[in-house]
Amino acid sequence: MPKKPVKPPKPTKQPPPSTTTSTTSTTPPNWPPLRPLLPSTSLTLDPLLPSQIYLIRNFFPSTLCKTYSSFLSSLPLTTTPGKPKKGDAVRVNDRFQIQDDTFAEILWSQTALRDLVMSVAEEEEVERGEEGGDNVKNQGGGKDLKETWGGEPIGLNGNIRIYRYSKGQFFAQHYDDSNAITFPSPGRPPRAARTTWTLLIYLTSCEGGETVFYPEPTRTNRNPEPVSVAPVPGMALLHRHGDRCMLHEGKEVRQGEKWVLRSDLVVAR
Repeated sequence: MPKKPVKPPKPTKQPPPSTTTSTTSTTPPNWPPLRPLLPSTSLTLDPLLPSQIYLIRNFFPSTLCKTYSSFLSSLPLTTTPGKPKKGDAVRVNDRFQIQDDTFAEILWSQTALRDLVMSVAEEEEVERGEEGGDNVKNQGGGKDLKETWGGEPIGLNGNIRIYRYSKGQFFAQHYDDSNAITFPSPGRPPRAARTTWTLLIYLTSCEGGETVFYPEPTRTNRNPEPVSVAPVPGMALLHRHGDRCMLHEGKEVRQGEKWVLRSDLVVAR
């Protein structure tokens, strides 16, 4: 059983996208089509920790994972510096970053993600009703939706990041920041928005490389167990970031490679 880490007095943070210099191209890559995909009716948004961590298993089918991991290996990845800036967490991996609002919109609206995100409040409300013995319909879904996601979900961050963790690489304990952005809206002026949840899509499996979260102690649980998520090809993970982000880390890869596609859930502000 892993020991509970000592929380640093000054939390290390993931560098904001604007300060990361890993992108070697300003032209978006020719992403492979997001096919095949399972419909939202065949998938579920599973609360690993309600209002903190959700999983979507089989978000990308295995064939799509193979297509994307092969394609991503052709991109000009950059190895992160061995010595991070002051206040940043130690991260050793290879990455590619690009601003691609079009791909972000495809990933949001042409997959099951939007439907699953927008239905989470209703599903949780029904579960609460069943537990209480009442057949309750969600009549305050808009409020619950905003409470869950930190605002009205409007899409994904166009700042797309690709991570490759090879043997020996890792991401030390850190918190993910929330970022204020200007969100493009086709046919209307850009909207003021912010990111509230991190989206990770695992494309490969490996030995090690788990994403491990460390919940805060509570009055009823002084020593909560860490929550470990092993990379499974095709699984999407959503976790809250910003002020309510949990301390977490990417464990060292012991064998194989861990490929991850990263974006963020965006809400209106």
